[in-house]
Amino acid sequence: MNRPFYFVLFLLVAVPCWADVRLPKILGSHMVLQRESEVMLWGWADPGESVTVVGDWIDQVKLVTADREGRWQIALSTGKAGGPHSITVSAGNRIQLDDILFGEVWIGSGQSNLEMPLTKVSGAYTGIKDYEQEIAAADYPDIRLFQAGNFSSKEALEDVEAGISMYGIPPAKCQWSACTPETVSTFAATAYFFARELHQDLQVPIGIIDSSWGGTPAEAWTPAAGLKKLGYARELEQANALPQKPDQKIPTRLYNGMIHPLRKFRIRGVVWYQGEGNAQRADRYRDLFSMMITQWRAAFGYEFPFHYVQISPFNYRGVNSALLREAQFDTLSLGKTGMAVTMDIGNLTDIHPKNKQEVGRRLALSALAKDYGKDLVDSGPVYQSSVVEGQTVRLKFSYSAGLTTVDQAAPNSFEVAGSDNVFHAAKASIVGEEVVVSAAEVSEPKSVRFAFSNDSMPNLTNHAGLPASSFRTNRRDSD
Repeated sequence: MNRPFYFVLFLLVAVPCWADVRLPKILGSHMVLQRESEVMLWGWADPGESVTVVGDWIDQVKLVTADREGRWQIALSTGKAGGPHSITVSAGNRIQLDDILFGEVWIGSGQSNLEMPLTKVSGAYTGIKDYEQEIAAADYPDIRLFQAGNFSSKEALEDVEAGISMYGIPPAKCQWSACTPETVSTFAATAYFFARELHQDLQVPIGIIDSSWGGTPAEAWTPAAGLKKLGYARELEQANALPQKPDQKIPTRLYNGMIHPLRKFRIRGVVWYQGEGNAQRADRYRDLFSMMITQWRAAFGYEFPFHYVQISPFNYRGVNSALLREAQFDTLSLGKTGMAVTMDIGNLTDIHPKNKQEVGRRLALSALAKDYGKDLVDSGPVYQSSVVEGQTVRLKFSYSAGLTTVDQAAPNSFEVAGSDNVFHAAKASIVGEEVVVSAAEVSEPKSVRFAFSNDSMPNLTNHAGLPASSFRTNRRDSD
């Protein structure tokens, strides 16, 4: 018998193995912390272990004790935009975080049009407009990128995972990096362009977190508590019954794996690009989408701004996507929301239109106007009311200064119906800041609709060059 060997083995079993203090992946060197805010640092250690936290911008050492499950968290106040700063976290070991900036932090989430990277990676993601030039020019050391992995989880996670490779995008590194041509090429293009616009306008560091996944419905991003409130019993049964697999796009599980782990990280707001996956269930989308936003805000603990993209025209089969766009428009009734209209930059044969630069810019316009107090126009014409005058209908809009068309032709995509609710193509003209429409077939007009189909590419805009959203004046609950 080898006595020394067994003695060493006894010591390994009998002596407790003290665990090192750990941080979640979202807390790391090169990150951006929300400026002039109370931000949370958190992690894990041994139960009862003392953890010290030192930030180079604060005067005193912060001390916290891990609870019975080894969890700890502590709040720090950040200063004005800038840096770099450092943070040291110590217990049995020492973690040094360097090159930390204070600035504005946003999450980008949604499905494929958000996830779509700058460069070509697959048949689904074939590269955005001018991607080679955009990548080469993407040298912004004060924009910091973080990509959460595509990971579906049956249980709500406390940390993001590297996840799986989807649509040609490699698994996420789950670490912060400065924006360079090398780091940005497979990053979410719309999120990057949004961050770039904010950075150039605000002149502060921007942290942008990509937590998106192509081909996913809003149900997958909604917490179970929200689905329960809406009566989604079948979807919850599915989520509870199926075994854990990281590649499943099923209800609640993308929230569990990709949003819940980020809830303690202080953010300024969220940008969202999704809806195609719910086009066949448009009648339920307004309540679902509003619930998802409300549940995210509850999980984070504050009412952050939420800006989203209205889906573009596309030749969907067997469904009218204008109903989904209508549900997205209705969600603006929820506080601190904004919407970027993309009626003019879609592609009827490609569900992934390539002009992500303009999508990111329009999201940034919404945020700059609504959240940062910038004096600028952030919306195209928005339908307000209508007045029937004989055989014509006069339409009034907000955001109507300089009402015009992009091609200087008469406004297109208008239709008029009488009491039979049969719509006919209408002639339209701009009169000041209003549009007057009529159809020869309709002597007593009752209703008007605009771009209310899959394939309408309307030309109505305002002096800011921003397009009008589709709408109808004859809203019916049964639709």
